[in-house]
Amino acid sequence: MNTIIRVLVIALTVVFSTINAQEFQGIATYKTQRQVDIKLDSTQMNDEMQARMLEMMKKQFQKTFTLNFNKEESTYKQEEELDKPNVGMGGEFQIVSIGGGGGSDILYKNTKEQRYSEQVDTYGKIFLVKDEIEKIDWQLESDTKYIGEYQCYKATYKKMDEKPRVVFNSDDEEKEDKEPEMEERTVTAWYTPQIPVNHGPDNYQGLPGLILEVHDGKLTIVCSKIVLNPEDKVDITEPEKGKVVNQEKYEEIMDKKAKEMMERFRPRKGRDNGESIEIRIGG
Repeated sequence: MNTIIRVLVIALTVVFSTINAQEFQGIATYKTQRQVDIKLDSTQMNDEMQARMLEMMKKQFQKTFTLNFNKEESTYKQEEELDKPNVGMGGEFQIVSIGGGGGSDILYKNTKEQRYSEQVDTYGKIFLVKDEIEKIDWQLESDTKYIGEYQCYKATYKKMDEKPRVVFNSDDEEKEDKEPEMEERTVTAWYTPQIPVNHGPDNYQGLPGLILEVHDGKLTIVCSKIVLNPEDKVDITEPEKGKVVNQEKYEEIMDKKAKEMMERFRPRKGRDNGESIEIRIGG
């Protein structure tokens, strides 16, 4: 009899744990921005033009995302917004940002199964990137601060990443063919154990609490609103649309497309007197 009772207790514990995991849900809203700090030679652009260009670039990187989550799954999606016009100033320069298509992109993560599916609309084609979640070697630190009503703890890790590249005109063609420079930087995150899930915005996860703030180089992501266990069930659906590739294959395709795009916009000798300015920022 004791054995039967023990088995029943274990079974009920598993059932209730599963139910609790399924019922615990939330919605977090994040604001992102990227610091733009590019100095140009005065022969390329006067102070007024440079200020206007930097302001336009800043607005390009100010976005709002929604993270829907439960104990095991999450989806991260940019909020719908009006289409932004192509960035330019009377043909004097073009800013080409290499990245996803924005509002239609969806990042689904399953932290229990350690995998993700990301639907990305890039260059007018939809891809479905499926791969394993890369483990982040977080270092938990003792620093604390409050973000809203939540007490948060600091965590950091070091990463190697490609430096942003700037191409001014056709005279920089040799620079375009060089291997990208890599740099090491420290990523800082603030997470709250008061929300006991290991999710976070974008590709940041794996901490003992929801990540509310991230500082990654010039990129900053800050949570502005949290709703826990809303009355309406939170929609967490894994995307299924797009050409299925893994992360490595997707990056190969994007690198090829980026080079094709840069070649298309590259100023040619004899056109615009070689004065066009083109700026590309990765990430």
